Amino acid sequence: MARHTVRRSSTRAGLAALLVLPLALGACGGGSGGGSASSDPGTLRVLDYYNSDPNATLWNDAIEACGTTVGVKISREAVPGETLIQKVLQQSSSKTLPDVLMLDNPDVQQIAESGALAPLDDLGIDSSGVAEGVLKASTYEGKLYALQPVTNTIALFYNKKTLEAAGVTPPTTWDELKAASAKLTAGDQYGFAMSNINTYEGTWQFLPFMWSNGGDEKDINTPETAAALQLVKDLMTSGSLSQSSVNWSQADVADQFAAGKAAMMINGPWNFGTLDATEGLEYGIVPIPVPQAGGKTVSPFGGEAWAIPQSGDQEKMKKAAELVQCLNSDENEVEISLGTGTVPTKPELASQVTSKNPNLQAFADQVPDLRARTGELGPEWPDAATKIYTAVQNALVGGMTPEAALEQAQNG
Repeated sequence: MARHTVRRSSTRAGLAALLVLPLALGACGGGSGGGSASSDPGTLRVLDYYNSDPNATLWNDAIEACGTTVGVKISREAVPGETLIQKVLQQSSSKTLPDVLMLDNPDVQQIAESGALAPLDDLGIDSSGVAEGVLKASTYEGKLYALQPVTNTIALFYNKKTLEAAGVTPPTTWDELKAASAKLTAGDQYGFAMSNINTYEGTWQFLPFMWSNGGDEKDINTPETAAALQLVKDLMTSGSLSQSSVNWSQADVADQFAAGKAAMMINGPWNFGTLDATEGLEYGIVPIPVPQAGGKTVSPFGGEAWAIPQSGDQEKMKKAAELVQCLNSDENEVEISLGTGTVPTKPELASQVTSKNPNLQAFADQVPDLRARTGELGPEWPDAATKIYTAVQNALVGGMTPEAALEQAQNG
């Protein structure tokens, strides 16, 4: 997302279309016909999409250092994020998958379903200490297929000067959000901003409202999800939320906030670079408001996980497992988190990060309760995500009630 590649972790339109293609994944066969094209037993091929800084340099250094620790040379390829899945499909078909593969966490189950990945437990990888929701995202049919060292999510950013001038404290409940947003709306400034775009990005931003109110992606046609959608619609109808938000990406929302056009916004830590470069902007961050006082914010998480393709070369796969374990070491989790504005997936490491970057506190606090987008539906998640953003659009600009929009999206 804006400052680094985690934006792709929340949205990558077209993924579902790519994955419905027949997967000619013969890479799970054993023997000499395995899935890795690297013939050098002392070299591990690594594929990821970290091609811009700070991720590119930080991860390259970590991968090289882990290679030295494991005792192998590294041959690393970084591709544009939007082409990674297509490349994985092509390499699966031609049995040329790398030895170590980075995947956006919502993609892991879909690739695991194809048979292209090796279960990590079979290779002796230790996943202890990682938040349950994070592990669930990379688990398919009871087996863990990838390990994710750092993560990100979304929270409520607020303009400190604007709220102070208006005598408004950061809201913690839905009622407080509506009241604060109304009070902060004046002139060309909206009180609140979020992305309601008709892509996975819009779904990603709506999920905390839906999940925190007990809504569920298996069936969105429920009173709980309708109430969450009614909240967003009320904010727009009252004028506290711009109608243009149905076309805004998260980057657009950040631009509105940085320009003083929104007093509060939902967004993620990938915007720190943009916001910190805005002269005079002082912002704070709190969890997204919940329906009632004392409730828990349940948000989705982004970030990438490291997997090991089935190559048939057991010795190489063991070395690949050692590399993945190294990339997920406590030291690497902390260093990568601080360098990229993410948080460790092991909650016990959070204080080592937040003590040096307090802006990450609101995100780190959510890690124990973060929920995987694929946790309930697995490979069927893209269909649910489409239903959610379709219902949001129909309710906000299509003239439908939340109940009617959700019913149509769920059953249509």
